[in-house]
Amino acid sequence: MAKATDAQKNVTPDAEGLAAAAQQAQTGKGLPPVHLWNPPHCGDIDMRIARDGTWFYQGTPIGRPALVKLFSTILRHDDDGYVLVTPVEKVGITVDDAPFVAVDFQRKGDDLVFETNVGDRVTADAAHPIRVTRDAQTGEPSPYILIRDRLEALIDRKSFYRLVELGEVAAVDGTDWFGLRSAGAFFAIIPAADLPDQD
Repeated sequence: MAKATDAQKNVTPDAEGLAAAAQQAQTGKGLPPVHLWNPPHCGDIDMRIARDGTWFYQGTPIGRPALVKLFSTILRHDDDGYVLVTPVEKVGITVDDAPFVAVDFQRKGDDLVFETNVGDRVTADAAHPIRVTRDAQTGEPSPYILIRDRLEALIDRKSFYRLVELGEVAAVDGTDWFGLRSAGAFFAIIPAADLPDQD
């Protein structure tokens, strides 16, 4: 009996077990209620999401899109980092930048509707804001949109270039900003005074 107990304590989480638990946790068409689950933290797993949205397990890209999508449904951003969570276990993973990539968007009326690399669709609005950070040394912009609770998508370069073409200047707290408008919200990107000259 003691040996069985010891073996249970030493079980390390693996991708196969997580995938099985994630599959069981799926309920209907919606996302699993990961925010309600509070299982024990079982350590970290050798899983990484690269900046381009590629998921790696033990250093090898996960080549099955359905498996990546399944894992994405049990991803959560806790105060101490990113975790995959099921009703029975929680494991830490590494995320190089944002966990998702916004690979495309469509303009529908006044709305900007984004699609991620794992099939999420979200409209930029007050609850799903767009934000842009700039590299302190190069000035290179990194644009993001909030997909769901504390999980963002990096907007890919081709989509960002298209977005910039839709931009406009608006006053924010007395200062003119260049930004994007969607669903009645304005998302400031860069002070208008910092825009490159168009001449």
